[in-house]
Amino acid sequence: MAPAGDSAALTPAPGPARARVSNLGDRAWGSALVVFGGAVMVIAGLILLELFRESAPAWRSLGFLRFLASSEWDPVQDRYGALPFVYGTLVTSAIAILVALPVGVGLALFLSEMGPKRLRPPVAFAIEVLAAIPSVIFGLWGLFVLVPWLRETVQPALQAALGFLPLFQGPPIGLGYLAGGLILAVMILPTLSSVTSEVLKTVPLSLKEGAYALGATRWEAIRMAILPYARPGIVGAALLGLGRALGETMAVTMVIGNSPEIHASLFAAGYSLPAVIANEFAEAVTPVHVGALAALGLVLFGVTLILNAAAQILVRAVARGPRKA
Repeated sequence: MAPAGDSAALTPAPGPARARVSNLGDRAWGSALVVFGGAVMVIAGLILLELFRESAPAWRSLGFLRFLASSEWDPVQDRYGALPFVYGTLVTSAIAILVALPVGVGLALFLSEMGPKRLRPPVAFAIEVLAAIPSVIFGLWGLFVLVPWLRETVQPALQAALGFLPLFQGPPIGLGYLAGGLILAVMILPTLSSVTSEVLKTVPLSLKEGAYALGATRWEAIRMAILPYARPGIVGAALLGLGRALGETMAVTMVIGNSPEIHASLFAAGYSLPAVIANEFAEAVTPVHVGALAALGLVLFGVTLILNAAAQILVRAVARGPRKA
């Protein structure tokens, strides 16, 4: 009888056939993941191909540089330029990020660090409800509440205090870039606060305890230990919010004023890329008009792609931190 210690040696090793059977599921799962990943690239490529195909009449009639640099938009004479819409999209998105980012980070700090435990669940629930509100409801709220408030209170106050700046000149009509940016800020606030809150929860407890052990107050610990550690995640949350702001359509269409012109004043009416596509696509008749709207979609795709690429570079730079001498 063989010793008990030799039982493992007597067990037959798995043969090649058994190894192939055991690895079959892994290979199938890996192949499925490759197919799914490739499908994303194929879908993006098909979208680009269709946009190029539909916009071909506009490129042939108007020219690439002329279309991007022109400010004229006249469907009657088939003259189209994308510059006012690119400008309006960038201005409203910038306002949204500048307003929503500090508020979103503050809410995240309230939910993860500073808020009373009894108040955190109701605030988190309110943020989730805000994220579920349809865009058209935000637009109606903007028309009935935000625009009158801006026209009667905010814009006159800004004009009285900062009227010497071009940004705050012109008649306070309520509709315009400022209204579009503020309503976008409200819409992207749940994304910013939720993602930032989850990022702050990943900060190691030892880092916080170390700051408190050195005599730091709660705010000093947040400023010098927690926020620097979570900085890459906060930047990523801001870029996610920016991505939604760039593509938002209905709410911005209802409050931006829909004027294809470029103005330095935030009080003036403007237009955005998604808004003009939504407003005019159903009424486009000529091939050049349809092609111009498809070209605007291509421009929006390109702007989003450029910003996402810049976002990846920025996140990596922030995560890497400053260079050591």
